[in-house]
Amino acid sequence: MFTAILVSLAVVFVAELGDKSQLITMTYALRHRWWVVLSGVGIASLLVHGLSVAIGHFLGMTLPQRPIAFAAAIAFVLFAVWTWCAGAENDEGVVRVIEPRFALFPIVSSFVLAELGDKTMLATVALASDQNWAGVWIGATIGMVLANGVAIAVGSLMHKRLPARFLHGLAGLLFLLFGLFLFFDGGLGLPWVAVAVTGTVATLATAVATVAWCRNRDQAAPPVVEELSLDTPKHATATDA
Repeated sequence: MFTAILVSLAVVFVAELGDKSQLITMTYALRHRWWVVLSGVGIASLLVHGLSVAIGHFLGMTLPQRPIAFAAAIAFVLFAVWTWCAGAENDEGVVRVIEPRFALFPIVSSFVLAELGDKTMLATVALASDQNWAGVWIGATIGMVLANGVAIAVGSLMHKRLPARFLHGLAGLLFLLFGLFLFFDGGLGLPWVAVAVTGTVATLATAVATVAWCRNRDQAAPPVVEELSLDTPKHATATDA
């Protein structure tokens, strides 16, 4: 059992580095308290890896990836709309902290949908078919929580250093990009179209944000008032003469 814990922890931790679940976790860390996000990740990890262990050790089945990808894509687009609507309600640009009981459900549900059929879950299924199932469950959960804890730290650091309105818009944009990528890649099986669509949307969003930032900076800049000294008329008169 101890060996299964160590092996699954190492495999899941390495597999999660740079994965989309880390980006999703960092996105939630931009809007919610770190302990709420970490709690949601822990609950979702228990559910996902419990299911993968049951599939690999007891059932020997595989999950249908396309229906899950469609459901995850729709969920992320809805989360994007919800994030933007929540930001539009506040005119002062300050992100309202959502109560944990309302924030926990979308964190758990989106994380579960993103991980179903992912390479991490497939690795856990393979480990559970050969190792102690309880050890694989425990190790995989710990490994995923540790990996996403790094993403939460990065998101919390960005939350302290960047404006709240910018982070709110960034979170909504990331949710939209996740939804589009899952729809075209996992749902329709078109990875190059997914890359093209998400890249185009990200580029357009960056261009719009840059233009808006330049306009806000110009509007916030104080007007330049030219002060004429008392000697100016004298010089002008002497020149005219």
